[in-house]
Amino acid sequence: MRVVSGPVGKEKVHFLAPPAERIEGEMSQFLSWWDSSRGSMEGLIRAAIGHFWFVTIHPFEDGNGRIARALTNMALAQDDSQQYRYYSLSSQIMEERESYYDILEACQKGGSDITRWLVWFLECFSRAIDRSELILSGVIRKANFWRMHAQASLNERQRKVINKLLDAGPDGFEGGLTTRKYASMAKVSKPTAFREINRLLELGIISQNPGKGRSVSYGLIWP
Repeated sequence: MRVVSGPVGKEKVHFLAPPAERIEGEMSQFLSWWDSSRGSMEGLIRAAIGHFWFVTIHPFEDGNGRIARALTNMALAQDDSQQYRYYSLSSQIMEERESYYDILEACQKGGSDITRWLVWFLECFSRAIDRSELILSGVIRKANFWRMHAQASLNERQRKVINKLLDAGPDGFEGGLTTRKYASMAKVSKPTAFREINRLLELGIISQNPGKGRSVSYGLIWP
């Protein structure tokens, strides 16, 4: 099994898996280590080594990366014994797939020293936590906002536009919310957009940004 790129005759071999006759023995060693390492090794390191080892054995023609990511999640779950995890290392790996493949290739061709892979894996884990914190803070901010305005009488169009403003974060849209943008998002005429924006102003949900005439724009009033 080879992973190659480039035209025929000028292929670049990125990875060469063990020959088929070695797979059974390699997997037997891997599974034995997987069972014996549980509880005796830091979970993150076990997840990193298990991921690297499995994709290097490459026992299947397809799906090895997905199974390796599943093993990563399994190792983390076995280590922290938490029913729920509010971050996704698998998603972060896929987000950084280009550097992921580069570091795998470098270490798979570099002998038995996988220190660079371990460093990359741990840094990727840190970035997954940071990303999760951003997402969760957005969710909490949104929940707090709607709790504040639970009694406001709004139509679905107004709620849709407000949710888009909330998703945009405290800085809002570039240039702020305008009548034209509202009409486009809510799929209504400009006069209807103007009326519905005025209603949001009356309710204290949005406020007008500095500027007059065609430069008039609005932003959310955050809790």
